[in-house]
Amino acid sequence: MKHTVTVVGGGLAGSELALQLASRGVAVVLREMRPTSMTPAHTTPYLAELVCSNSLKSENPHTASGVLKNELRLLGCRLLSLAREASVPAGHALAVDRDVFARTVTEAIESDPRISLERNEQRDLDLPPISVIATGPLTTTDLAGAIREHLSHEHLHFYDAISISVGADSIDSRRMYRASRYGKGGDDYWNIPISQEEYRRLVAFLREAPKTVKHGFEEKRCFEACLPIEILADRDEDAMRFGPLRPKGLPNPQTGREPYAVLQLRQETVAETLLGLVGFQTRLTRPAQRELVKLIPGLEGAEIQRWGAIHRNTYIDSPRLLDEMQMSRKREGLFFCGQLVGVEGYMESIAHGLVVAYNLLSLLGGRRPELFPEETLIGALQRHLVLGKEPFQPMNVNFGILPQPAAAKRERKKIYLERSRASMEAFIEQVSSSHWKQN
Repeated sequence: MKHTVTVVGGGLAGSELALQLASRGVAVVLREMRPTSMTPAHTTPYLAELVCSNSLKSENPHTASGVLKNELRLLGCRLLSLAREASVPAGHALAVDRDVFARTVTEAIESDPRISLERNEQRDLDLPPISVIATGPLTTTDLAGAIREHLSHEHLHFYDAISISVGADSIDSRRMYRASRYGKGGDDYWNIPISQEEYRRLVAFLREAPKTVKHGFEEKRCFEACLPIEILADRDEDAMRFGPLRPKGLPNPQTGREPYAVLQLRQETVAETLLGLVGFQTRLTRPAQRELVKLIPGLEGAEIQRWGAIHRNTYIDSPRLLDEMQMSRKREGLFFCGQLVGVEGYMESIAHGLVVAYNLLSLLGGRRPELFPEETLIGALQRHLVLGKEPFQPMNVNFGILPQPAAAKRERKKIYLERSRASMEAFIEQVSSSHWKQN
C-alpha cells in the first residue's frame, strides 16, 4: 500500500494504531508533543505512558476484561504482547511496570522503519488527507478548540483521578498480610485490615479534608469506575466498604475471618519498589494526602512517591459527530481514536487503536469495513460509539453491553467467552484478505 497515515498522539491507542498499520506496509508519521510540551498528568517522554493505575485488569477468561484480552490476542494486538513482557505480579490481573512498558513501546515504535516519530505539538487540524487524532482525554486547549470548531459541537468532559503510590520500603508489613481476593493469583497483594473504628476515622477525614478542586468539581461528570475516594466517602458511610475497601474474599490468616474493611496495595514496578493504594485516586491537597496515608494502619511512616491527582478528561459525542469508522462526518479522511471518542480504560483504548487500524486498512484497500461481531466485546463497544443514546457517556467493556444469551445466569460467563472466541475467529477468517495480513 503506497499510503502515509499521520497519527497525532502517542498514547495507548495511537501507538497500537501505528504499529498495526506499519506491520501491514503502511507508512506512518506519529506525532507526539512530549517532552517538548507536557500534560498535567504525564511525567516522562515515553510513548504509551500509563498515568493512572498500572493494572490492565483481569486475565481471568470469565471476566469481561479477560474476554477482551482474548479477542485482542486473536487479532495480534501488539501492546498486549508488550505489556506481558513488562508485567509484574498482580494476582489474576495483568499489571505492568510503567516505565518498562512505556520504554518497550517507545523502542518498538522507534525501531520500526515504516514509522517516523515526530516530537512536536499539533495545535490545529491542518493535517494531511489521511490523519487520525488520538490525543486522548488530555487533548490540549488549542487542539481541542480546533476540533470543537470543526465539529460545530461542544465537547463533553468528565474528570479522572490518579491513585496514591508509596515506597515499598517505607511500609510496616507487620500490619499486613499477603493474599489475592478469593485466592486467585496467589499472594500478589499486600492487604491492610482496617477495623470499624479505623474505617470511621477514614470516612470522617475524607469528608472534611481540603481538595485541590472544590466547588468546580462536578460529581455527576465523574466516570463511575474511577471515582475519587473522597466522593465515595461523601456518598454513604459504607460506600468504600462495598467498593475499593471491600473485605470479601480476603480473610485475615491470623483470625480466619474477613476484616471490617481491607485496603490492598498493588506492586507497580518489577523490583517491587512502588506500591499503589488500590482505589485511592484522589483530589485531596498534598498535605491532606499525607495525613490520609498516616491514618492507614501500617502506612503511618509511608513515603508518598506518586501523588494522587485530578485532571480533566475530554471526549466527543461520537454517535452524532463521527461515522461508523470514527471518521468525521464533515471531513473525509479525518479519523478519531481512543479515549477521545468515548472508550474508557487502558485495554479499551488499545482495542480502539486496533479497530481504527482495521478501518483504515479496509478503506485504503478500497472497501468499507464491517463492524466487528456484536457477540464480541470489541464489536459491542463499537456499537456503543456508533449507536449510543443521548446523553453519550464513555464506556468500558462489560458483559452488560453484549447480547444476553437465553441461559441461566451461572452459565452466561462461559457462553460469553465461547461465543466471543467463535465469532472473532470467524470474523478474522472472513477479513483475512491482504488488507489485514501482516507483512
